[in-house]
Amino acid sequence: MQSPLPQRLKSARKLAKLTQEKLSNKLGFDDRSHGTARISQYETGKHAPDFAMAKKMADALGVPVAYLYCDDEKLAELLLVASKLSEQQLDELVKSLS
Repeated sequence: MQSPLPQRLKSARKLAKLTQEKLSNKLGFDDRSHGTARISQYETGKHAPDFAMAKKMADALGVPVAYLYCDDEKLAELLLVASKLSEQQLDELVKSLS
């Protein structure tokens, strides 16, 4: 099974309306071309980021890190929606689903 991370990363980046270069800048990569190449390699699955880098990318993109690893489309959507809720709304949602 292939990792869902490449597709999710690209989707999250596009949702955030960022180019690979802009994401690279947000992540603080010094060399613009090297940073953009790294993002490209993550999005194609040629290389995989470690968890710390995945977390940093998720934070920069405004998505939960779990979204990047979610292998189910509906659950990934739910993660995005839930991440935008307040703590109270999230508590109420969890309670209503229990």
